[in-house]
Amino acid sequence: MKQYDAIVIGTGQSGPAMASALIGTGKSVAIAEGYRFGGSCVNYGCRPTKVMIASARAAHMARRGADFGVDIDNFTINWGRVKQRVESIVDTTSQQIEQWLRGVEGLDVYAVYASFAGKDGAMYRVNMGDEVIEAPQVFLNTGTRPRLPASVDGFDSVPWLDNEKILHLDTLPQHLMILGGNYIGLEMGQAFRRFGSEVTIIETSECVIHREDDDIQAEVHRFLTDEGIRVFTFSRLHKAEPLENGGVRLHIHDETTGSDHVIEGSHWLNAIGRVPNTDQLNLEAVGVETDKRGFVVVDEHLRTTAPNVFALGDINGKGAFTHTSYHDFEIVRDNLLHGRDRKWTDRTLAYNLYVDPPLGRVGMGENEARESGKNVLMATKPMSHIGRAIEQDETAGLIKVLVDADTEQFLGAAVLGFHGDEVIQAISYYMATGASYKIMMETLPIHPTIAEFLPTILGELAPLK
Repeated sequence: MKQYDAIVIGTGQSGPAMASALIGTGKSVAIAEGYRFGGSCVNYGCRPTKVMIASARAAHMARRGADFGVDIDNFTINWGRVKQRVESIVDTTSQQIEQWLRGVEGLDVYAVYASFAGKDGAMYRVNMGDEVIEAPQVFLNTGTRPRLPASVDGFDSVPWLDNEKILHLDTLPQHLMILGGNYIGLEMGQAFRRFGSEVTIIETSECVIHREDDDIQAEVHRFLTDEGIRVFTFSRLHKAEPLENGGVRLHIHDETTGSDHVIEGSHWLNAIGRVPNTDQLNLEAVGVETDKRGFVVVDEHLRTTAPNVFALGDINGKGAFTHTSYHDFEIVRDNLLHGRDRKWTDRTLAYNLYVDPPLGRVGMGENEARESGKNVLMATKPMSHIGRAIEQDETAGLIKVLVDADTEQFLGAAVLGFHGDEVIQAISYYMATGASYKIMMETLPIHPTIAEFLPTILGELAPLK
């Protein structure tokens, strides 16, 4: 039986980095990947969806040419080119990661789905296909997969798409029906609407992106429906039927009015959430516990309930983003290899929703601030009041900042609008310093930018009512 100092299972954002860091200290390491190298971000998450969204924005701006004095009489969507561009970038990136890993001296790469075989003393045994290997230390980075809808009559009888399948469609949907009004559903819905598809979004909650503040929800809902997307909220899908032409008929119930609706479309995207890829790891064989949703239970240092087994990335349920996965790696690396005491509980969560215009978020939202018991100051400014947004004719959205009046530190912020995905990063970095918001008020801003209005907005802070 081959022995290693460590075994890494999964090649998402944490796995390859963890393997490389361990190799750098002279350890022998094995890494396993049963699907495509690079995990969800590279293959069916961040990278391909943002490539597709970029093409959709190009189509959107072509339609808006006349708004800028540029007459574009006719243009067409070349779906084959769009798909080829997405697949080319994804394939290249995944292949580069695999080639890099296979070229690392001292790292053995197994192209298999790995699982625990048991434990012998301090050594963990791991199934690698037909082979069993062992090591005293294991790092799990196997990510998540789409959650399937429960209690839907006929679900198994109809064709459906997930966030991976939709990237490889041979033809553009005539009518794309989307179950789920959060990240994947909204991003893909807007993109395909801009490609020319009819789009309907069905959300069980009373609003889209239901975890966000009311004003953010309302503005996103407004600009999506302004683009022609039909949205059913507080609606439950209870039956699905196949159509003779290959499409799908969905039966939904409106929980608000008590009425029923029938929607027919050419394609159905299931985007109701994700579940962790933990069920095939045989975690019980070594004492790694999971919570009621299947996520691996970890402590503040990302240790599991089994000694020297760590869970990084989406499977630990402590962040569902590429950047939180990589941050997990940095925490574990620094603690194990550099004697640090870093904790995932110390980080301030920041993220983006890549609708157009994008939403950038960090720290608390208004609803959380109200419940915090803190002495909160808040200010908001619509993008329609910001010069850079006016110049670009990108006036949808708003900026909101929340501050602790007693400590003068930022509690959180939301930037929904042109370049909001970049502006939020500046606020996130600033928050990490713990500095008073008054220092930002006195800095010299660059004109014309979106971020230049942050000092101005901070000057309009008022007690949260």
